[in-house]
Amino acid sequence: MQQISFSQAEYSSKKRVTRRERFLGEMERVVPWVELLEVLEPYYPKGKRGRPPIGLERMLRVYFIQQWYGLSDEGVEDALTDSQALRNFVGIDLSRESAPDATTLLQFRRLLEKHQLTEKLFACINGLLESQGLLLKEGTIADATILAAPPSTKNQEKARDPEMHSTKKGEQYYFGMKAHIGVDSQSGLVHTVTGTAANVADIAETGKLLHGEEEAVFLDAGYTGIEKREEVQDKKVTWHVAMKRGKLKAMEEDELKALYVKRERLKARIRAKVEHPFHVLKNLFHYQKVRYKGLFKNTVQLFSLFGLVNLVLAKKKLLVLYTQAAS
Repeated sequence: MQQISFSQAEYSSKKRVTRRERFLGEMERVVPWVELLEVLEPYYPKGKRGRPPIGLERMLRVYFIQQWYGLSDEGVEDALTDSQALRNFVGIDLSRESAPDATTLLQFRRLLEKHQLTEKLFACINGLLESQGLLLKEGTIADATILAAPPSTKNQEKARDPEMHSTKKGEQYYFGMKAHIGVDSQSGLVHTVTGTAANVADIAETGKLLHGEEEAVFLDAGYTGIEKREEVQDKKVTWHVAMKRGKLKAMEEDELKALYVKRERLKARIRAKVEHPFHVLKNLFHYQKVRYKGLFKNTVQLFSLFGLVNLVLAKKKLLVLYTQAAS
């Protein structure tokens, strides 16, 4: 056993447990580390030539910290140096070794991008949730959110990212991309993710967000007319699309309108589940603007983010299941 450092001894004797420590402790238990490492192991360098690589599990933990706290590569390096809670989670003792630097994390991210491993991590996490009975496939809720892109003009052509695009929402224009998700109507967990430029209509991605086993699909008013589109003609589902507000408001005040209002409220109550993943993504993970240029890199990151979002949404049930299994 290695002797602990003075900073570790002082940290372990403190009385108050911070929210960061509590969150990391929960993630330590709910993340399927063994299964995720098995997915990455065949692609990770074995260290036969050159400098020995940092351990795969350590790099995966550092990468997850970056996603959870919305940090840059350099920001992760600084955070590990500053926070004992993060160092304990990663397994680093600064008195014996240094934290992985920004370049090392950059190379790890490029490895994930090259082999599209984040999509496999996302599928692995969803496989765990499905095996625990938390991810059902009876119904799907589809929606999209705009992710703004930095409007800086730092490339050689002095132009903004050519793969991003501007779109108008309400009275404001946004430049960036859209994250489209398909969510399980029972649990609110994300089962499908796609990324497009911001000007792509939500309805155009609907067919890609269905896994094929659902019996009902719930959509907001922006998807009106989805049942007529060619790409979904082979889908044997019941479409529940919200009625446009203007149409509902124009109806006469009678018993029929009251029934329509009641029906729309029931559909809205189900559709509200699709907002929970976006809340975790933007407010808890602080992912409100894309970090990289191009749709590919940002979509690759979305698979990691929504996989971790699912674990956050399901952590209470997972912790109960694990506690029951241990007892």
